[in-house]
Order: sequence, then structure tokens, then C-alpha cells
Amino acid sequence: MEPDSVRSTLSGLALGNVMAAAARDYQKELLAKEKTQAKPATNDVVDLDELIDDPELEKLHTERIAALKKEFEKREVLKRQGHGEYREITEGDFLGEVTGSEKVICHFYHHEFYRCKIMDKHLKALAPLHIDTKFIKLDAENAPFFVTKLAVKTLPCVMLFKNGIAFDRLIGFQDLGSKDDFTMRALENLLKRKGIIDERKADDNDEDADNYRHRSIRASAVQESDSD
Repeated sequence: MEPDSVRSTLSGLALGNVMAAAARDYQKELLAKEKTQAKPATNDVVDLDELIDDPELEKLHTERIAALKKEFEKREVLKRQGHGEYREITEGDFLGEVTGSEKVICHFYHHEFYRCKIMDKHLKALAPLHIDTKFIKLDAENAPFFVTKLAVKTLPCVMLFKNGIAFDRLIGFQDLGSKDDFTMRALENLLKRKGIIDERKADDNDEDADNYRHRSIRASAVQESDSD
């Protein structure tokens, strides 16, 4: 083969390779553009003015603010009625307290009874968690009229009231396994089943908190018993 013919053939092959490569690159570019157009834009700039002027968002915001305000006002009313804390009352306060709220838990106790001290600690822990229910306690020795009227014979006795009417009671620890080492969660679940408190949002660490509170209750009750 002549040199010129060889050079011509090589040049033709080189040009063919270049054209083929260019064609492949062009095809890749087209595919990339198609994929880009098919994907939703992820970096689009959000027009905040449009969001602010969105009537649906404004409606949701207004409703949320109204609900929060209503809940806050309700809690304030309940606090003024003595909810949110575990309080001691006198026999003279009893009727006003149990008829002044929809749901009331009243612990008839004796200050020297060990089991009354255990019940005290659990109810004190539950009171701020269930603000819809009023938590109170009454010294049975200083309330002979209502002890007789309500047939309170065993202490601790936890009376449950709805709209001023006693509808159920916890006598001693009968419904709690008849043991002193029940947890706050066990008492809470029992009161929920009886309908005197509502469900609350669970905390992932509730069980650990219960165990901690239980140990503290036992230690505190023993210390108080030893000091009496």
C-alpha cells in the first residue's frame, strides 16, 4: 500500500473515532437533560410572601392559636379551683371542694399510718400530671362526720367523685396487688380504668421515673416512720 494511501486511511479512521465519540457525548448530554427535567426542582427558592398570604395556612395558624389560648384559659380556671397540686383540706372545706369540680380524688388518711404515707407520695406525684382532676386529702381523725357518712372503715381510703357524687373508692391496696411496692404507674392506670383521670402523653423515661419515685417514696416513708 502506498504511504499516501495509508495516511489517508488512518486519517479517515481517526475522524470516524472522533465523530463516534462526539455522538456518544451528545447522546449522554441529551439523557442528562431529560433526567434533570424529569426531576422536581429541589433547590427552588420558596417565596415566603406567598406562604404568608396563603389563606389555608393563615386559617390553620389562627385555629392553632385559638386552641392554645382556650387550653391555657381552661388550665388557669382549674388552677384557681385548686387543681394541679395535692392539697390538704379540712372537714369544713370538704363539700365545697368535691362539688366545685367535675372530677375529684380525695384521700382519707391517718398521719401515722405507713400505707397512707405511700399513697400520699403517689397522689402528690400524679396531681400536676392530671390537672383536669382535683387531688385532695382529708385527715380521717378530724373528719368524723364524713368518715361516718361515707362509711370509711379502712385506711388509706381514696374516694372518687364525679359532679359531687362518690361513685367508687380504693380501699387500702386491695386493687394494687395488696403490696406496698406498687408503682405510681400502676396507681395511675387503675385511676384511668375507673374513669377519674384521663390518658396523658407517655414519656419514654416514665418507667425509669416511676422506679426512681418509688425508691424515693419508700425511703421517705421509712424516714418519716422512724422519726414519728
